[in-house]
Amino acid sequence: MPEIQIRPTIANDLSRLMGFDHTITSDSVWQLELRRDTGQVTASFREVRLPRSISVAYPRNSFGLADDWVKRSMMYTACIGADPVGYVSLLERGLDSMVWVTDLVVDVASRRQGVGSALLASAQDWASGRSYRRFGMEMQSKNLPAIRLAQKFGYEFCGYNDHYYLTQDVALFFAKALK
Repeated sequence: MPEIQIRPTIANDLSRLMGFDHTITSDSVWQLELRRDTGQVTASFREVRLPRSISVAYPRNSFGLADDWVKRSMMYTACIGADPVGYVSLLERGLDSMVWVTDLVVDVASRRQGVGSALLASAQDWASGRSYRRFGMEMQSKNLPAIRLAQKFGYEFCGYNDHYYLTQDVALFFAKALK
């Protein structure tokens, strides 16, 4: 495994980060099933294996990063050597004592090497150091790698929003208490 350095994002990183391939490939999805009965709505998710892998588009405009990064509470860049290979951006919700991951992206060539885990661990440390009690992530129901990363870190499924993204994809929400 290569050595991964995590540091705060600087303006010079942005063009490289926006140039990453933000799509993911997934072999499975979390399929939403809604049942409506009189006085009751039941929502359930189940992991469904797909007949073939699909490419899932990133739900946000990656070029918006140039404008939005200064609005984030914190943003970290992962580097291997001098090369940026991933980033995570965070948004504080002080009234809720919660921090949300708004973006977690690893360049294709550096995936499955611990970069996402290192970014998420640094983000959690930052939130803990600021005395936040909860940490949350959102992701598309088609983004099985992100779902598995959340589960690996002990996050619990805590909700969803149908047609949440401009792509009309379902957003899944995962959260955990910080110690």
